Amino acid sequence: MDFSKRFKMKELYDFYEGRMDRCPFMQVVQGGSDATVVIQGQEKIMIGSNNYLGLTSHPEVKEAAIKAVEKYGTGCTGSRLLNGNLDLHEQLEAELAEFLGKEAVIVYSTGFFSNSGTISTLVGPGDYIIGDRDNHASIVQGCLLSRANMKRYHHNDMASLEKVLASIDDDGNKLIITDGVFSMFGDICNLPEISRLAKKYNASVLVDDAHSIGVLGENGRGTEEYYGLTDGADVITGTFSKSFACVGGFAAGSREMVRFLKATCPSFIFTASLPPASVATVLAALKILKNDHARRKRLHDIANRVRYELNRMGYNTGGSQTPIIPIVIGDREKTIAAWEFLFDHGVFCNVSISPAVPVGSDLLRTSYIATHTDEQIDYVLEVFDKLRKIIL
Repeated sequence: MDFSKRFKMKELYDFYEGRMDRCPFMQVVQGGSDATVVIQGQEKIMIGSNNYLGLTSHPEVKEAAIKAVEKYGTGCTGSRLLNGNLDLHEQLEAELAEFLGKEAVIVYSTGFFSNSGTISTLVGPGDYIIGDRDNHASIVQGCLLSRANMKRYHHNDMASLEKVLASIDDDGNKLIITDGVFSMFGDICNLPEISRLAKKYNASVLVDDAHSIGVLGENGRGTEEYYGLTDGADVITGTFSKSFACVGGFAAGSREMVRFLKATCPSFIFTASLPPASVATVLAALKILKNDHARRKRLHDIANRVRYELNRMGYNTGGSQTPIIPIVIGDREKTIAAWEFLFDHGVFCNVSISPAVPVGSDLLRTSYIATHTDEQIDYVLEVFDKLRKIIL
């Protein structure tokens, strides 16, 4: 069997054959990932990380992880259901539920599981999933695994959502699924209207707050708090790989739902539990997230400044409302050339090309960190100004 026929990235990797040092993917980071990183022995300003609050190197977070290893060792060597359920796991679930204002939380070993496992367990054949066309791949995977009837509405288009809901004349369960903050374009879902339509058409709502927790809302509680809602979503999913500076994920909702997931979800039952150091890291990050509001304000001050300046320069920032700020270029070759220019000038960001984004929407995905200095942002904007004049 010729597996290469299934490699969607093969054409791009073939292009970089023998010069992977120039490839925008799989670059090797030599050391920690913070506002700056070392790649190929050179320091780069990192504007491609989801480390929004800059907690990966926070001394309290690192100390918590070290102490957890000293007390519990490096792993649990089993699933939560059997021998891997630590008091730390229970503590994290309780504290996170309280923080989010939900009855209960289930913690998964990966953020991907938080969507793929939760969705495929809560809905099934005969049910209906109504999803935003720009939903994350982990949501799409969960929908496919569920074998439910899948319908999609145009991105953040509430008229399109209502049209889809109105077209379902079946009494089966209906679940509307959306990202809170969309990971490529940095815009925010219209949760108030989604919630209103859900009530009108007797549907439930699942919001993936992976890029929202720690970022949106006065206290960093995510999309619901951003809009001043307390019951906008029946289920909130998320990851610990962004603001929580680690790995893992969760789903929050009713106590009954969480008990059901813990008893039946394969992604929870048949995988080893999150390691002690990871759980302690998230607990420490949650404590900082709750108390250090200045850090979140700094993040938005940086993002607002960058977005304003890039728009002033004439860049298409794709309707971003958050620290995720895309530079939509549209042409693959130009996008990669722009990435190389930034890389050569000491700035590292991400490239997103079709099929990760719609055809014709190839972009540079930039995202910002609360620990970026003014001098670093000054330099980044200076490089973008040069890029505009030389390449674009």
